[in-house]
Amino acid sequence: MSDEDSEDAEPEPTAGNGADPEIEAEPGTVAYFEERLNVAEGALEDADTEADLDGIESNLDEIETHVADAALPEPEDEDEGDPKEELESRLSDLRDSIEDQRGPYVEDVAEEVQTGAGTVADTRWTDDGEAQVLDAVATFGEAVADHADVAGADTVEGASDALTEASEAIAELDLDPDEDSEAITTLLEAAGTLTDDLEAAEGYDDLSVRRKLEYEGFYEVIEGEHRKDYPPELNAVLVWEKRYKESRESEDVEPILLALDLMDSEFMEENILDTFERIAPPEAYEPVAQRASRRDKQAVRVLGKIGDERAIETLVDFIDGDGDPALQRVTLQALGEIGSQEATQAVADRLAADNDGVRSAAARALGLLGDTRAIDPLADVLDGDEVDEVRASAAWALRQIGTERALHIAGEYADDRSYVVQVEAEKAAGV
Repeated sequence: MSDEDSEDAEPEPTAGNGADPEIEAEPGTVAYFEERLNVAEGALEDADTEADLDGIESNLDEIETHVADAALPEPEDEDEGDPKEELESRLSDLRDSIEDQRGPYVEDVAEEVQTGAGTVADTRWTDDGEAQVLDAVATFGEAVADHADVAGADTVEGASDALTEASEAIAELDLDPDEDSEAITTLLEAAGTLTDDLEAAEGYDDLSVRRKLEYEGFYEVIEGEHRKDYPPELNAVLVWEKRYKESRESEDVEPILLALDLMDSEFMEENILDTFERIAPPEAYEPVAQRASRRDKQAVRVLGKIGDERAIETLVDFIDGDGDPALQRVTLQALGEIGSQEATQAVADRLAADNDGVRSAAARALGLLGDTRAIDPLADVLDGDEVDEVRASAAWALRQIGTERALHIAGEYADDRSYVVQVEAEKAAGV
């Protein structure tokens, strides 16, 4: 072979991990490149280390260069795909798969924790929110205690500083993505829980207009019986609410039901439903059930507080399938609060939901229902679910069921890898 021929020849393909596969198609053809990509795809499925992934990525670089230089056929009409574009698209997908398979890296953990520190520092928190932030940081510190120290904090400013210091300490950990993947995964899960807890904490911007005014002390200038919420109808509702709390007589809730029926105001409807959520009057079942049938989450919550078993058939429909996860979580909570074991099977079925929050809510609802038939499904979740928060909810539910067997199953996880699971297991075991 001449030197010129040697330069133009297609190099022998490799899978990127040292293999030299046989490629039957003629070099430079579409079929040839597809076979090479098949080889790379197979190697990606078998890759175990970062070095394997580096080799596959190098091979894709080589294939990409050859595809760009190859004289591939042009599509004959508009409906026919362009072979070069299709090969390039497949190359792009394989590169994305490589990135998805890489890591986890300790730098990812440090970055997420530093983002959390920024969230703590930049958010205006309510009093409840500040307490939630401090709890979130303390929980994170306990979860990563084997790898990094997170300073205790009594203030939001201190919590932000503690997270910044923790981020820096985690970034300096000498953890290899291959050899120390389990430790990095534990840190990453703890950082994810921290992010979720901070998102759930109550910030000033989460408040309604009315609550913001209260938070700012707007109503403090109005004292005693002369205090008036806006509009005046709301003040009347609050007075009737107070009377009903004291008397539990239907005559004291009927004026509120009348206001709900007559007033065409979303503001008033929301506040009246807030009232019903606080006092849970059985007399309100019918109008609340009508609103709940429209998948109104607030009305669903009220049905849970009222506890009327007539709501079960409607609510069970809301958790069937993979619809709105937020609605499913609220509905599962309501079914648990109603407490009828008629709903046990439907709730237990949601332990297999795709959404983590729905599975967790289903487990907790089973705990509220207290049906011993749920022990085995909850035990399976505790043993096999991939998300620690869901497993912790299963342990909590077993503890709520409270039979000797349920407590024994939960208590066996007192040495679990996850702190949140340990806490529930230790309670079950009486530690």
